[in-house]
Parts: sequence; structure tokens; C-alpha cells
Amino acid sequence: MRKNKKKKTHIPLRINLLFFAVFILFAVLIFRLGYVQIVHGEDAKRELDRTEDVTVKTSVPRGLIYDRDHRPVVENQAERAITYTAPKKFNQEETLETAKKLAKLIEKETDKITDRDKIDFWILLHPDEAKAKLSDKEWADLKNEEAAKLQRERVTEADLKMLSKDDLEVLAIYREFTKGYALDPQIVKNEDVSLEEFARVSENLNSLPGVDTTMDWERIYPFEDTLRTILGNVNSGLPAEKLDYYEAHGYSRSDRVGKSYLELQYEDVLQGQKEKVKNVTKSGQILETELVSEGARGKDLVLTIDMELQQKVDQIIEEELRKTKAKYGTQLLDRAFVTLMDPNTGEILALSGKQYTYDEDEKKYVLRDFASGNFTTAYVPGSAVKGATVLTGFMTGVNHPGKWILDEPLIFKDGTKKSSWFNGGCCNQSMDEKTALMKSSNVYMFKTAMLIGGYQYQRGDYLGIDKVKAFEKMRYYFSQFGLGTMTGIDLPGEMSGYKGDPKTNEAGKALDFAIGQFDTFTNLQLAQYVSTIANGGNRMQPHIVKEIREPGNEDEKLGPIAQEVQSKVLNRIDATENEIKSVQEGFWRVVHSSGGTGTALGQGEYKNLRIAAKTGTAETFDQGKSVWNLSLVAYAPYENPEIAMSIIVPSAYLNGSTENKINSDIGKRVMKAYFDLQKERAK
Repeated sequence: MRKNKKKKTHIPLRINLLFFAVFILFAVLIFRLGYVQIVHGEDAKRELDRTEDVTVKTSVPRGLIYDRDHRPVVENQAERAITYTAPKKFNQEETLETAKKLAKLIEKETDKITDRDKIDFWILLHPDEAKAKLSDKEWADLKNEEAAKLQRERVTEADLKMLSKDDLEVLAIYREFTKGYALDPQIVKNEDVSLEEFARVSENLNSLPGVDTTMDWERIYPFEDTLRTILGNVNSGLPAEKLDYYEAHGYSRSDRVGKSYLELQYEDVLQGQKEKVKNVTKSGQILETELVSEGARGKDLVLTIDMELQQKVDQIIEEELRKTKAKYGTQLLDRAFVTLMDPNTGEILALSGKQYTYDEDEKKYVLRDFASGNFTTAYVPGSAVKGATVLTGFMTGVNHPGKWILDEPLIFKDGTKKSSWFNGGCCNQSMDEKTALMKSSNVYMFKTAMLIGGYQYQRGDYLGIDKVKAFEKMRYYFSQFGLGTMTGIDLPGEMSGYKGDPKTNEAGKALDFAIGQFDTFTNLQLAQYVSTIANGGNRMQPHIVKEIREPGNEDEKLGPIAQEVQSKVLNRIDATENEIKSVQEGFWRVVHSSGGTGTALGQGEYKNLRIAAKTGTAETFDQGKSVWNLSLVAYAPYENPEIAMSIIVPSAYLNGSTENKINSDIGKRVMKAYFDLQKERAK
């Protein structure tokens, strides 16, 4: 009985203790709530009501590009666009739901989706099946990154086939949603947005958080494919390899950016000043948008290029390539290049190149623009560089104007024989530099190279030339003309050419160098070289941009000049005026003397153009076959040059097959086209 009584008295005590503990906890909670409400109530209220101001930058149209006569070459065309601005706080489920809704309103291409995108999206749509890809032990033992990687690796092709066409379209949209940063508008679709799509999305914006409809732009080309490889292209979105660089300079991930050539080289000019917009947010959601500062489209470029002349040169190259291939059946002839340059300013007037390429769609070979090949590809040019060899002889002091040198077959003790193309051994001739250029004497150039290398030719002797000395000196002086070095053109991707590496026992390669059959040069280098001779010794820096202009307004197409590109002399060659004039006269005789190699440029309707020139042929190899490259450098009028021209036609014909003169055929027509155009405009 006593034991039972003790138990009964003990139970209420425990209950009382429990009630007391609960009372204390409630008291603390009430005290804390009262403290927060009374002491920090205003702070809490302000935190709930707090909004944030976040400034973002929105893209503006790029600057336009005009030719030298202010004809539009690259313009912007407005187009409808659908954008998405991610909230500050990312919610995967809400974002996916918005993507699903938008997919029902628009058609979205899925060609940019990667396998990794598909795997991640399958995992997102099938969380249970995705989790089952790993055992419980693997989930417990592996780090999050390792587990996620293993999970992706175990997603099979059969799993991915579960993604329907509609799923992939949602994925394509979801992918665009998640590409950028919070509050940074991303382009979801801006190509071929139909009026119906635009209207449907506009009507449903209230149910599509972050989605908006706006006007975007795209590049259009009034001259179509003319000069397209030089104008360059624009990326839609920042390139992955330069992402950090562009983001550090204020770019958004969806911004267009110059991808190649002019668009890339002048990106800072063409990009423009972005519009600044302040997004007022609350709890990560955008409440309103305020304009901070208006943007301005990019500045405009005015090129040195004459697009009318450019089109004429393109047409001439195409016609001559087709005609020559049809007439002579030249197997490897597939391209030709022409550079036209003002020798006094360095302005590029036309930069033309055409190449046969196979069109997979049309299933045939077509001629495509390859203007960039004028400075991105290099070839052995042959005798066209002999003017530089003659002047190198003068500048090194081994020769002088008027010095007579015997053109004779050269015979060396090891059995090697070298001669000029016109002199196989029957008619030795003494000639000065003018005649040597006119007749394109190889021996004159060989003997000049020997003297530069410290050797005086003796019949039947070993070739005792100092190869290192000869190459160093000749390459140094050739570089004064721009041969074998960067020309300095305001375009990316220029190459300097290939410098041959003769073996110890190949001293004769220095002789080949002297006639343009060892090192390779670009066609632009040849234009700079002949311009240096034409203008009396100044190596001008070639440039393709003439002016940078502020954007025009509605009343005026062009704005005021922001920057004018000045002509720049890179160097002056170490030759005297008399020495340069001697080579100029040699170039004149090439065209206007009966024994010249370029008389086709000075006959009939071309006679009054008063062209001075130097032709070139070079034996080389292409696809394992011996071929001949053809070249031509020229300027006109002789007395007061206003146009300099260089031409290279690689693999013009096979060795042993019928020769052609496509270099001269192109050259005379291009020169006439230039002067005919000048006459028309003068009227």
C-alpha cells in the first residue's frame, strides 16, 4: 500500500516539471518575438520592403561600313527578337516551366544542343531514374562533383532517346535562359521570328516571367559576296575562348562581337556605347526598369576600297580563270590574287582574290571570294622581285647604275649549270641593270648575289659564295621593300611568308633567292614592294580603313569624322634617287621595248596607260607536281604613278605543258578598268 501511494505522489511532480519547462520555452519565445517587434520591428519591416537597384547594360547596333565613295558596304537590318532576363534568385522549376510555356508559342531550332546538354536535361526531367544510376553506397562515399560526373557517364543512348522532339525544343529554350547572368537580357530567338510568334509571345508576357519581345538587328551586305572575306563576320554570343576578356570589358554573354577581319580588328570602334538600364528588384524579382543613359550605336568605318573597282577586278579574275582553264586545261590552277594600292598613300583600292572550291549543296566547283589570300597565303613569285635584287646590289655597293655584266651560261666545277631563259649558251651578252630587267636576266641577278656573298664568278670554279652573308644581306634589303616581313596592314591574320633553310652544301640557293625562287612572299608584300619603287623609295604602310566617323542622324547618312587614318612611311630604302630611277626605267622597258617580257601591257588599247612593270615566273611544286607560278608587279602612269598593282597566280600551268599568260591578261584588263573608271567619273 505504501509503495502504491509513493508512486501516485511521484507522477504529478514529473508532470509539473514538464509543464514548467514548456512554460519557460513559451515565455522565451514570447519575449523574443516581443523584442524583435518592439526593438527591431522597423528594421524587419524595412528588410521586407527593401528594393535593390541593379544597373545593366543593353546592346546597341554595330557601326556601319562604307567604301571610299560612301556607298554602304555593311548595314544593320532590324528584326524581331524574343529575349529572357533571368531573375536575381534562380529557380530551376520556375525557369523550366517558363521554357515549356514559351516552347508552345514559338519554334526553336535545336541544332546547337550538345550531348552534354541532353544528358543534363534528361537528369533534370527524370530525377528518380537519374538517382538510381548510382548505388546508395556510391552516393554516400563519393563527393558531389564525383557523383554527378559518374551519374552523367551512366546516362545511356537509350535514355536520351526518351527525349521527344518537344523536349528538345524546350531544352533549346532552357539552354538560352541559363546562358547568361541574372538581370542580363539573353537572346532566345532573333532569326526568322514570324509576326505570329511575336504577337503570341507579346500577348502572353504576363504568364512568362522574364520573357520580353523587342527589336534586334542583323548584318546585311548590299554588295553581297564582294569582299566578304575581308569584311569579316560577327558572333552571336561571346566566343568561349575569349569569354573572360570580353566580360572584363563590359560585354554580356549574348552580345555580338567581331569574329574575323574588319569586324574583329575594329571591334572597339564598331561595338558602340551600350544603353544603361536600372532594374528595380524586390526579393529577386524585377519591379520596374528605368533608363539611366541612352546608348549610341557604334562608329562607322569608311574604307579605302572602291567597291565599283573591286567588283570589276573580281569579274576580271573570274573570267580569266575560267577562260584559261577552258583553253589550256590547267589541272592545278584554282586561284588568283590582285592587290591595287595607291603607292603614295598606302590606301588599298581593291583587294581581290578568287578560288575554286567545291560546293556541297550545288555538288560542283564554284568560284568564291578569297580576298584575304592576298596577305594570308604566300608563294614563290619568280622574277617579279628582280627590281629588289638590282637595288640590293646597288645598296650593298657591289654594283652601280650603268655597270655592264656579261650574261653567259654559268658552269661550275661540280657540274652545276645555270643560265638565263633566253641564253642557253650561244649568245653571250653584256647588259646593264635596265636591260637585265627588260629581258629578265637570271645571270645578272646570280652574279649580283655572288658578289654580295663575296665571290667573283670564274668559269669552271666551285661556287665559293658565303651563303650566310649573302642571305643575311639580301633578306635585310628585301625587307626594306616589305618583302619577307609584315606589311603592317590594319587586318588580322597577316603572314610574313616562308624563309627557306638551305643546307650547308646548297650555297646555290642564294642564287635562287635572287630570282625569286626560294623564299615565299604574299601578294600584298609585292604590292608594297612595287609601290616603294613607284613612289621613289618610301615603304608605305598599307591600310584599308580611311576614316572613322561618328554615327549619322536621320538627316545625314554620315556623321562627322572622329579619326582620319594618316598615311605612314614605314621606312625609306637605302638607295639614291638615281639608283631608283634606273630600276624604274628598267620596268618601263619591260613593257615598252621590243625585247621586254611584258609588252602585252603596252600594246594597242593599253599603250596610252603608260604602265611600268615586271613579270615573273617561278618553278615550284604543288601536290607533288612541278608547276609554274606567274606573277606581275606594275604601276601607272609611269611619270606620275597613282596606282600600283601586284598579281600572283599560283600553279598557273604544269611544267612541260602549254604556257599561258594569265598574269598579263589579268593585269592589262585591271589597269584599263581602273583608268576607264577614272575617266567616267571625271566626266
